[in-house]
Amino acid sequence: MPENKNWYVISYDITEPKRWRKVYKHLHGYGRRLQYSIFRCRLTLRQMEQLRWELEKMLSTEDKLLILSLCDGCERRVAAHNRPEAWTTEDKTFDIA
Repeated sequence: MPENKNWYVISYDITEPKRWRKVYKHLHGYGRRLQYSIFRCRLTLRQMEQLRWELEKMLSTEDKLLILSLCDGCERRVAAHNRPEAWTTEDKTFDIA
């Protein structure tokens, strides 16, 4: 039985350039970059926990990490201004009222 996937927004503030590049490259394997240090990922809960664990190993105490979980309804209401392709989904879904 396949696991459900959710949208996550991952933002980080890393002071040291070498660590920043390491996290940046690692996140490219999980999602798509929206801004300089902000990614969006569509992951299962298991994948998200694995990613969080991997990121925690890379970060130091002065670094900041923010992970936001978005439900499908919240994701549909996100307005990505000036980058319309940023939030398009590959899955076609239909709302039945």
